[in-house]
Amino acid sequence: MTDARTGRPCEARPGAARRQFLLSAGASAAATAFVSAFGLPLAISRAFAFSPPAGSGLDAFTALTQQLTGRALLDPSLASRIYDALSQSDSAFVSHVAALNTWLKTHAGVPSDQVIAALQSQDPALAKAVVDIVRAWYLGLVGPMPTTRVLAYEHALMFDPVNDILTIPSYCRDVPFYWAHKPAAV
Repeated sequence: MTDARTGRPCEARPGAARRQFLLSAGASAAATAFVSAFGLPLAISRAFAFSPPAGSGLDAFTALTQQLTGRALLDPSLASRIYDALSQSDSAFVSHVAALNTWLKTHAGVPSDQVIAALQSQDPALAKAVVDIVRAWYLGLVGPMPTTRVLAYEHALMFDPVNDILTIPSYCRDVPFYWAHKPAAV
């Protein structure tokens, strides 16, 4: 080992090996935490192990939803309500569930956030079905305007990323667009 300033050989400092070990251990722990937090190994293994139930019923829809959202646990009663509402709003939805499960099984390497783009050119109807499913789970909304049905609000997946910090708003705090007006001088 040489001194960077003088270029002469120097003795190894006591604790340098320990410091290097701690840095390596810290980097490994940070990498493990990052991978675990974002579920990368789980998402990769789930993508290759995707085997939905046959058919296009509620179980097939739940498996499809788990694959698209990356969520292993979903509210079963909400899943049933969303499936029923989507089936009522689109007569081809039931067949789309079976087709999407088949497509995802054969295209296991496509990340769930790229499914819509991949399907857009191949089968726009299936791409729309994916959008409808994701919209229903994340926003709690099903159907086109002005006949949109609200199926979930506080259980919509859009609140999950911030549920440890923010309270779900349950009322309007003032008149519409109150945040756009300059506050009165105090």
